[in-house]
Amino acid sequence: MLNEEFEHDEHGYRKVDKYNKKLVASISESYNHILKDVGENSNREGLLKTPIRAAKAMQFLTQGYEINPVEILQSAMFKEEYSQMVIVKDIEVYSLCEHHLLPFFGKAHIAYIPNGHIVGLSKLPRVVDAFARRLQVQERLTNEIRDCIHDTLKPLGVAVVMECSHLCMQMRGVQKQNSVTTTSAFTGEFLHDSTRKEFISLIASRLH
Repeated sequence: MLNEEFEHDEHGYRKVDKYNKKLVASISESYNHILKDVGENSNREGLLKTPIRAAKAMQFLTQGYEINPVEILQSAMFKEEYSQMVIVKDIEVYSLCEHHLLPFFGKAHIAYIPNGHIVGLSKLPRVVDAFARRLQVQERLTNEIRDCIHDTLKPLGVAVVMECSHLCMQMRGVQKQNSVTTTSAFTGEFLHDSTRKEFISLIASRLH
């Protein structure tokens, strides 16, 4: 059961925050214990509302479990005879590493070659969010996006490239601040060198 909070910023816009009240209560209690375990006083002014804020943040960051990415694509599929490459690049990605619960973030680049159907362009970033807003590893996230598009649209081919920075490498562990991880996944026509090279060339260019 989702509940809603209504807030207004300085411009008068209404912000709607959906959350599950029981889940927030359970997670916030866990965060309260964590604060105490690391040596903090969870009753001091600055931390009084931290457990509940963190619980709501965690629910928001993992909302992808409640979203069906196949339904996102199916909601905006259209018959069209266009059969050239369609690319949506520089899609912002924010996710949580399942190993340390630390963020990784960057960009996704997606292409597909239609085979009788196209999809509303905004649906591709929504599919990225649906999978990214879960506990993830970048490799699996890349494959899940590819497979969802391939299995739902039945295109002639799908290409996904992701470039992300991982705070589990930058804030802890090896602590390499400028490292970027790139993953890729291809199906169909993108398994051919010429098509894949065209895709890589287009996402690397600054046409816009």
